Amino acid sequence: MAIKRIGSTIMFLLAGTIIAFQPIQGLEQNGQIMLGAMLAALCIWIFKPFGLTYAIGGLVLALTGLVIGLDPVVVFSGFTQTALWTLIPAFFFGYTLQKTGLGKRIALSIIKLCRPTYTSLIFTWVPIGVVLSILTPATTVRVAIIVPIAVQCCELFDMKKNSRGNSLIILTAFAMALVPGSGWLTGVIWGPFIQGQINNAGMVGLVTFNSWLQTLLLPVAISTILLVALGLVFIKPEQELSKEAFDKVKNQPVTKMHRHEIITAIILSLVFAASLTGGMHGLSTAVICIIAMLCFFLFGVLETKDFNAAANWNLVVFIAMALGLGSIFAATGISAWLSGIVVPALAPIAGNPWLFVMAIMCVMFVWSLVDVAMFIPTIAILVPILPDIQEAYGISPLVWVAMFILAGNAFFLAYQNMWAVMSRSIAEDKDRPWRNRDMSIYGVFYFVSCIIALLFTIPLWINLGFFGG
Repeated sequence: MAIKRIGSTIMFLLAGTIIAFQPIQGLEQNGQIMLGAMLAALCIWIFKPFGLTYAIGGLVLALTGLVIGLDPVVVFSGFTQTALWTLIPAFFFGYTLQKTGLGKRIALSIIKLCRPTYTSLIFTWVPIGVVLSILTPATTVRVAIIVPIAVQCCELFDMKKNSRGNSLIILTAFAMALVPGSGWLTGVIWGPFIQGQINNAGMVGLVTFNSWLQTLLLPVAISTILLVALGLVFIKPEQELSKEAFDKVKNQPVTKMHRHEIITAIILSLVFAASLTGGMHGLSTAVICIIAMLCFFLFGVLETKDFNAAANWNLVVFIAMALGLGSIFAATGISAWLSGIVVPALAPIAGNPWLFVMAIMCVMFVWSLVDVAMFIPTIAILVPILPDIQEAYGISPLVWVAMFILAGNAFFLAYQNMWAVMSRSIAEDKDRPWRNRDMSIYGVFYFVSCIIALLFTIPLWINLGFFGG
């Protein structure tokens, strides 16, 4: 709590100093005021002083932009982007998966197929994470489905509390709710957000379902398997699992699939298939998602009362304002000012793809300890200057997209990842939290897995023309 108070005080004082005295050379008055407002919003997003929410930070930006005379079309540009209208249906997808019980059914069904060994059990979380990621990009929902089942498994397997085995099972479940979906555009909440940011920066059509898959599927797949393997080897459970314990899990009662579950499975599977084949039918991801959301209401899976319950409107406002930062920064001169600083600073490493990726990746993982607002502020600030970086050094923005996602998933410490906080809270409710040192070790394993995955991925990116093109 003391760190939060000190951090928020420093950031608010810095924001007030910039707004009041405008000390930055080369940045116009409106730009300095907007930059101060951005620091204030970042303070709210990172430290949450006085219990302020993400949406309040966004409203600070909106108010400042209007006060300094920016066109409302610029200030609220994020609300009109198709990316937002991909994100909103995503919340409904996750809610539907949870409401109908389909998500829990899928997870338990896969667990019942595994062999009675630790290795089989741990690796079983991988297909669970993949299948649920195909059905919904909402990581929050995946965590809400998978982690309680992991806790239940620990109880049924008679795992000792505060043991390595207990930590490993719950940490693996959490990580598989988080990581695998990053490999495709509709598998993670960042997908539509980054697509919108890239389009808003003038690179329309660069981020598509297929280009995302081409860029991220390999590093995400490698890092996922490595993470699970490293966890199994180095956070090795102290006790063996008995066949009787597995029988307890496999004998959990399974009810017959009802009509709404079947409809949900069909609709969400079609969403993924339609997104994958966008080049054939020409429909955008936003159109596909909105049609699917409407189908849930038309077929009675969702009711009118579910409209407010399904979407996290606080998060919607936050993301919408973040989507508009590119336009706001361009209108106030902040983008040009940042470009003048960042682009020259990259010169020593930009000529070597291996050095560039590894250096920036390490910096981003360290930075993830600071930007705890789902990495969205960092993405929103850097994306507008990616075209300048590409023009100067020939580095495709898709390389940056991959690094944003890999680093955004980081969890060295629970506080830096909202889904880690959520997972631990779920486990604590059942008095089965993971050990803090086990999580830090697991977070380091994730970092190592990403670095190794990039060693295999960089040659692919070079071959695809992502460097020097």
